[in-house]
Amino acid sequence: MEDLNYVNGSYFPSWRIYRGQNPSSMNLAKTTHVFYAFLRVRSDGSIYHLDEKADLQYPTNETTGCLHAFRALRDQQFPHLKLIVSIGGSSGSQPFKALASERQSRRRLAQNMRQFVDQYKLNGVDVDWEHPSDPADGRNYVLLLEELRRSLPAPQYLLTTALPVGEWCLKHIDVAKAAEHVDFVNLMCYDFAGPWTGLSGHQSQLYAPTRPFNDFAKRSGHDAVKYFLARGVKSRKLVFGVPVYARSFLGVDGVGQRFTGHSGEGGTFEYRDLPLSEAKEFSDPKLGAAGSVGGEGGFLSYDLPSTVQMKAEYVRANNLGGLFYWTGVADDAGPRSLVSAGYDVLSRV
Repeated sequence: MEDLNYVNGSYFPSWRIYRGQNPSSMNLAKTTHVFYAFLRVRSDGSIYHLDEKADLQYPTNETTGCLHAFRALRDQQFPHLKLIVSIGGSSGSQPFKALASERQSRRRLAQNMRQFVDQYKLNGVDVDWEHPSDPADGRNYVLLLEELRRSLPAPQYLLTTALPVGEWCLKHIDVAKAAEHVDFVNLMCYDFAGPWTGLSGHQSQLYAPTRPFNDFAKRSGHDAVKYFLARGVKSRKLVFGVPVYARSFLGVDGVGQRFTGHSGEGGTFEYRDLPLSEAKEFSDPKLGAAGSVGGEGGFLSYDLPSTVQMKAEYVRANNLGGLFYWTGVADDAGPRSLVSAGYDVLSRV
């Protein structure tokens, strides 16, 4: 692959190895960055493996451990690939509050991450603190990024961060200051709708409808980008997130309806398993949203290649940094691949 002028990155959750979703199952030929999820942190700045067996010992891709497998794939087949270890995650972020509040623990984490990246010959670190919940957290989050950048200087190392795009989180953060310390910010432009929203909705719409049916329906990827740009973040530092899974709403046949529950694993289905039997797919090019209706999932909200192409065109038109996908292993192959859909637009001359 020639050097792509954009990010087309994917997260790899280590626990998926037990489903047979190994590093080589990802579309690495059209992936620029792999975010390896997750390494855990402690409040004193020390680190530990979420799953040491998956990371270092599980037999996969003619080696042992996913970290070793990714390094071998990069070194032997995909030299363009950047390998970034992600710390935190939705279930591993609790220690950040105390960790980031003390200079000593911030420094210890930064030193530990430099050592880890060098030991496993990775390219950088991604901070996935979900999420700074008050002004003190916001200030300490910026200080944490600053300390990590000091330990992982550019351009030798990459430093990135992932953020939810709701103002309930972002209001606590000086996003312009945060962005100064990182190479790019992964915007989680998904989960706009789900079991918590009362009414069914599009979970990853590019644009909000002109007449939103509730406050959740007002959220969109476009509004998230506008929020960051309005606060002085450089457009090329913004990487637009795409879900590679569906959210389920039972008992309804579209958006804005009161649903009766959800099916799938925690209300979700992997994109590679879609469409479900008896479900009919649709897309809304006005909103940049898609999904399916029918079958055991009810109304499912998820992206299709056509909506990912729209988002990639949006990235190009607004001079953003690129796209990322949660997760690369949930993608489909062939013409239904979301990773390929994004790459093909971003790589167009």
